[in-house]
Amino acid sequence: MNNLTLVIPAKFESTTLPLVLKEIKELNLNCKKIVVVPKYDLETLKVLENSDCEILIQKGEGFGNALIEGLNHSTTEFSCIFNADGSFDPKYLDQMLKKNEENFEFVFSTRYKKPGGSDDDTFLTFIGNYFFTFLCKILFRLNISDVLYTYVMGKTTAFQDLALKYNDFTFCIELPIKAKFRSFRMFDFPSYERPRISGKKKVNELRDGFLILISILRLFIFKK
Repeated sequence: MNNLTLVIPAKFESTTLPLVLKEIKELNLNCKKIVVVPKYDLETLKVLENSDCEILIQKGEGFGNALIEGLNHSTTEFSCIFNADGSFDPKYLDQMLKKNEENFEFVFSTRYKKPGGSDDDTFLTFIGNYFFTFLCKILFRLNISDVLYTYVMGKTTAFQDLALKYNDFTFCIELPIKAKFRSFRMFDFPSYERPRISGKKKVNELRDGFLILISILRLFIFKK
């Protein structure tokens, strides 16, 4: 897997990140890891001191911005967005990479196709995801079943060609819609979301749901 880079946003993840990195190491995946950390998160930076990760100090602010900076910094053939909270299972990486190598630009993990599922989805996030996925099918003919899930692998050049710019959690909707605009080939890959190791969701369901809706309408009207 030396042709794969994991892009890991890690804001205030000093407790969970070492466990996530340990699990990746135990699987002998031999992939590169870029961990994007805000300069003021000294505790997370400290736990990375003796790691084999490339540490990227985030220049901007926000979840989407961290991913954009990390993806733009990647130089391997493929890149994968990977959470630092333990909810993404690295056992899927090998299968996702094989699908990517079958000439798909992107492999989107989905919790809503068997044998996928989630131990971290709430009733509200499930309903919201179902609504936004349905809306994207109507407006954009987007045929993936979990539009808000960011366990996504793709060709690094494809990520970079999209010129992604949404700095907050609306990044999760910008990515698949802009990939559809470019007619990139996307594969819907079932995976199971585990419970996070510790901490709480950083997403505010109502606020971020409203922002996602506005972003979908903006992309539909202005295509940017």
